[in-house]
Amino acid sequence: MTTETAGKTATARPARAAARPGRRALTGAFTGLSHLALAVWALLVIVPLVWTFVAAFKTNDEIFGDAWTLPQTWHLDAWTRAWGKANIGQYLLNTVLVVGASTFLTMLLGSMAAYVLSRYTFRGNRLLYLMFVSGMTFPVFLALVPLFKVVQNLGMLNTFHGLILVYVAYSLPFTVFFLSAFFKTLPTSVAEAAFIDGCSHTRTFFQIMLPMAKPGLVSITIFNVIGQWNQYLLPLVLMPADQDKWVLTQGIANISTSAGYEADWPGLMAALSMAIVPVVIVYVIFQRQIQAGLTAGAVK
Repeated sequence: MTTETAGKTATARPARAAARPGRRALTGAFTGLSHLALAVWALLVIVPLVWTFVAAFKTNDEIFGDAWTLPQTWHLDAWTRAWGKANIGQYLLNTVLVVGASTFLTMLLGSMAAYVLSRYTFRGNRLLYLMFVSGMTFPVFLALVPLFKVVQNLGMLNTFHGLILVYVAYSLPFTVFFLSAFFKTLPTSVAEAAFIDGCSHTRTFFQIMLPMAKPGLVSITIFNVIGQWNQYLLPLVLMPADQDKWVLTQGIANISTSAGYEADWPGLMAALSMAIVPVVIVYVIFQRQIQAGLTAGAVK
């Protein structure tokens, strides 16, 4: 190294050292802004939820009088009216039945398809994968008319099994897309060892590979439950007539319409709370698994 080169290197080191405090300050500023944005977002989400829950215990005069005060007396009448008179109890049971069955079928079929597409090589593999993924880019409302005719021709209009099958078809593209990337991160040596020990492909999948993919399965299951629980457009089109088979979103929409005429806003808030609380509880219980599933497939 020449004297001139050594001098340039010595000059560069203090410059880099001087640049580090500025870079750290910039990183700290971005971190602070991100925390502020998250705090604002949390308030925008939490405050309406808490207000809705508290308003379910108020009267109409208290809701329209001073909306931000606590109720003078915590009334439970609105919850009783929402459960019995507005049939929220029946709608809730219908939703649990439909979402439970459709989520189970979605995860079973989606995990099997994702495993085969990600771990096996065969002709047409890439085409099938792209066909699944393309389903995420197609807006559902564009297919409502042909979907209605197909379900009607199959004799499954206003039936639970017809709605369940549509939910499965609606949720499969994202499920296959998510789980395909996750299955690719699982070690191939484990499956090879199972084959050497005499396991079949089916047994290897269900007893070895599927338990290893538990974080990803839990994450995508929660996403499917939330998406199907809050679905309104598909039930509105496929379950228009039989009110006894309505799901929760249809029932709440009906209550919202009638609340303006009957002035039963606490009943509407109670119905909304009944629809929100189960989803929040599920998310709180499985939030660690959701976070683990979203990050487990990031590094192989």
